[in-house]
Amino acid sequence: MPNGPERMFRYLTAGESHGPALVGILDGIPAHLKLDVAAIDAVLARRQGGYGRGARMKIERDEVEFLAGVRGSETLGSPIAAIVRNRDYQTPKVRALMDPLTGAGDPLTNPRPGHADFAGALKYRQRDLRNVLERASARETAMRVCLGAICAQFLAALGITTRSYVHRIGAVDATELDDWNQDDVEASDVRCPDADAAQRMIDAIDAAKAAGDTLGGQFIVRVDGLPAGVGSNRQPAQRLDGILAGALMGMQTVKAVEIGLGAGVAAKPGSQAHDVFAMDGRDVVRTSNRAGGIEGGMSNGQPIVVRVSVKPIPTLMKALPSVNLHERADAPATVVRSDVCVVPAGAIVGEAMVRLALMGPVLEKYGGDSMEETLENLRRSNEAAEALFAQPERR
Repeated sequence: MPNGPERMFRYLTAGESHGPALVGILDGIPAHLKLDVAAIDAVLARRQGGYGRGARMKIERDEVEFLAGVRGSETLGSPIAAIVRNRDYQTPKVRALMDPLTGAGDPLTNPRPGHADFAGALKYRQRDLRNVLERASARETAMRVCLGAICAQFLAALGITTRSYVHRIGAVDATELDDWNQDDVEASDVRCPDADAAQRMIDAIDAAKAAGDTLGGQFIVRVDGLPAGVGSNRQPAQRLDGILAGALMGMQTVKAVEIGLGAGVAAKPGSQAHDVFAMDGRDVVRTSNRAGGIEGGMSNGQPIVVRVSVKPIPTLMKALPSVNLHERADAPATVVRSDVCVVPAGAIVGEAMVRLALMGPVLEKYGGDSMEETLENLRRSNEAAEALFAQPERR
């Protein structure tokens, strides 16, 4: 049996990039959460956007369908089963290639550097790399975003929200922000609120496309409204920072995750690395948020700030050198329809992963079988926290 927060919540996804559909299961959402389906579809549409996306996103119109766990747009407390269909599968060529029972076609033999092709072929003993890359494809993240959008509605009911923006694409850095206007992010083609940097990012993407190349970058996710004490210092697997970092590192293309000052803390003396306490009237406050909202594996009541670095995607229109595994000869890497830059979409997936990662620790602290019970547990916990140091201890 699971020992950590995952015993309260878990999820699974299934599906191939060009298969009939993507499928997901959420287990642990309390009963009586009213779902806004249009809001879920809107988040799916946000994942499909962003400057630098490829032709595939012009084909798909991602929408959620529920198969179980929901009735009258309200959760039942039982596992939720959701599906997002792949429109690309409806084309005769793709259907003939990817039909689960009759699919056939020439094998893909030339692995792409930086992709799962080669290692996956060895692991699963697959001579056709398509049997690896179809599942390894980031198309799978559409279902994670779908499930994360459901979790967002649960978290919002508890006053917990997430948002994100793109901080870097390639060599172009935006001004790093402690706070930002999310409307400016949504209005930007690259999801960057710094208009000058956003234009330079677009120019960099255009240049990479012209060169047959790809670009990575960095995005920042912020969580507001998470009370202090979510997560635990008791066991390594229960530390909130480890849970968040593990979830984000589970994204395709992510190579680094930083919380608060992140790697920058290594160059700071202790006097410049921590968030000192102060009094504001009778309220205990902090003068900074260098820890990024997490201390000792637990939320400390400040905003959680996570910085995520994404590598350039490994499918280049100007193919990288590779080999033909069947002929044992040098050959260019396989070229499949793909994007130039996925960092703006990656920010949406990153938000989804943060939402999914928060669910277990939040439910472990406040969870109940129904939304009413969960909200009551949250209220009691907040009242107890406020009362803890309200009066001087009497001896």
